[in-house]
Amino acid sequence: MSEKKSPQDHPLANILINVIIPVLILSYLSKDPELQARLGKIAKPWHIGPLKAMILALALPLGYGAWHFIKTRKGNFFSALGLISVLLSGGLTLYLWNTNGTVKPNAGILFGIKEALIPLVLGIAILTSHRSQSPLIRVFLYNDSIFDIPKIESRVAEISAEGEYDRLLHAATRLFAASFFLSSMLNLCLAQWFFRGFDTTAIDALEKYNATIAKVTGWGFAVIGVPIVIFLFFTLRRLLKGLENLTGMKDDELMLPR
Repeated sequence: MSEKKSPQDHPLANILINVIIPVLILSYLSKDPELQARLGKIAKPWHIGPLKAMILALALPLGYGAWHFIKTRKGNFFSALGLISVLLSGGLTLYLWNTNGTVKPNAGILFGIKEALIPLVLGIAILTSHRSQSPLIRVFLYNDSIFDIPKIESRVAEISAEGEYDRLLHAATRLFAASFFLSSMLNLCLAQWFFRGFDTTAIDALEKYNATIAKVTGWGFAVIGVPIVIFLFFTLRRLLKGLENLTGMKDDELMLPR
């Protein structure tokens, strides 16, 4: 009997809970009702203030990750990354927010470094894991949910091409890691762009901080995600072409039917 696979995260649920809904919360719920009244503006029922909005925006992905772990009883690499990102965002926000309602002047560069840190570490980890027992490229890209790895490696052993096979995977690993280095650089630049001209001493600095974080998160999903997906598609095609040349197998033999 085949082993029953653990339930997987739904991609749409991941995007909604980890990106879209937190962005909407930070964009539309962050206004402080008391501050709106002092400014002579009308506070809306959904204006809960910058602190509550930030807590709610961080709690959603954190709660979803915990729920998924309880449901599957199994750790998930991507959920762990999301948890780390949430904790970093929350901890950094606590540091950057002053008790008088202002924001520390180095908020832009520090948040940019935070955004760049995870893809940078991932890129380094992907490169250094190539010689380990569990190369990370086999987690992200070259895995048995996409490729028929037993058949491929059986063919490689049959033609005694282990050296060429390892070099092909190493080249794919370098390309794949480069996509994370690109993401790291774009994350840093994007944060600097949206934090430009940010007035850390403004009366509504906390609200504007949340709005800026929402922009960095929302635009980052599009501006950074699209080129990275294109980069990964290029890596996948290079890997498929290399495997085809090495083994003589066609795409439909290399990849599992979808």
